[in-house]
Amino acid sequence: MSAGHDHSGHHHHHHDHAPRLDHLNAAFIWGIILNSAFVVIEVIAGLITHSLSLLTDAGHNLSDVASLALALLAFKLSKVSSNSQYTYGYKRSTIIVSFFNAVILFVAVGFIIYEAIMRFISPQIVEGGTMAWVAFIGIAINAFTAYLFVKDKDTDLNVKGAYLHMAVDAIVSLGVVVSGIIIYFTKLYWIDSVVSLIIAIVILRGTWGLLKDSLRLEMDGVPKEMDLEKIKAELMKCKGVTDVHHMHVWALSTTENALTAHLVIKAERLPDFTNMKKDLRHRLQHMSINHATFEPEVEEEDCRELNCD
Repeated sequence: MSAGHDHSGHHHHHHDHAPRLDHLNAAFIWGIILNSAFVVIEVIAGLITHSLSLLTDAGHNLSDVASLALALLAFKLSKVSSNSQYTYGYKRSTIIVSFFNAVILFVAVGFIIYEAIMRFISPQIVEGGTMAWVAFIGIAINAFTAYLFVKDKDTDLNVKGAYLHMAVDAIVSLGVVVSGIIIYFTKLYWIDSVVSLIIAIVILRGTWGLLKDSLRLEMDGVPKEMDLEKIKAELMKCKGVTDVHHMHVWALSTTENALTAHLVIKAERLPDFTNMKKDLRHRLQHMSINHATFEPEVEEEDCRELNCD
C-alpha cells in the first residue's frame, strides 16, 4: 500500500510566520555585524593590554558570530527547494555545521586553558582599566543582541540557542569588567587567568550540550525534545487508528523533524484514509513534526509477522 506524503500543511505553516522570519533575518544580521566589530575591538585591546580574559572572550564572541551565522544559514537553507540529488534540499547542512562549530569550540577552549596555566606560572602585567572598559562595551552589545531575539526565542531551537548564547555572554563580560576593576586597584594580575578559566568552563558547558545534540541529530537519533510515547498516543487519538508501530522520528535540520510510521487501521475506515492523514498531520505539526509519511495496514493483516520495516 502506498505511503502518503503531503507537504501542503508545512508550507502554510511557514507562510504564517513570514513577518517573523523577516524580523529574525534582520536580528541575525545586526547580531553578526555588532559582534564581529566587537571581536575586532577585543582582540586589539587584548593584545595591547596583555589581557588573556579579553582575548578569551574575543574567541568566545567569535564562536557566537559563527553560531548566529549558522542559525541564519538554517533559515536560508530551509527555503532552498529540494532537487533530484538532494530530495530534502540542504536542510541537514545546519546539523553538520553545528557539529563542526562544537568541535572547533572545544579546540579553542583547549588553547585557552593551556595559555591560562602558562600565565599562572609566569604572570604578565595587565592593564585593568582598559580591560574593564572594553568588557563594558561587550555587556551592552550582548544584552542588545539578546534583546533582538527575546520575542522569538520560544518558537525555534536555533533562535533560543542564539538568545541563550548572547545572555550568557553578557554575564561573562560582566565577569571581565569585575576582574578588570580588581586588577586596576590591587595589581593582582593572576585574577586575569582565573577569569579566563571560568570563561573556558562556561563555554565548555554550553558546547558540551551543542556537541551532544548535534551528534545525536547527525546519527538520526530522536531529537531530545521529542517523546515517542506522547507522539504515539497522539496518533492513536485519530479515529480509526488501532495501533502504531515501526515509528521513526529524526531531524531533517536543526529546526525541522520528520516521521514515518505504520498505522493499523479498521478496515471500514480505510476509504477515508486521505482525511485521516490530514488529521494526523495536523496533530503532528503541533508536536513540531513537519514531514510525515504513513503506511496504512488493515487490522487483519499484521505486518509484524511479515517482518517488514
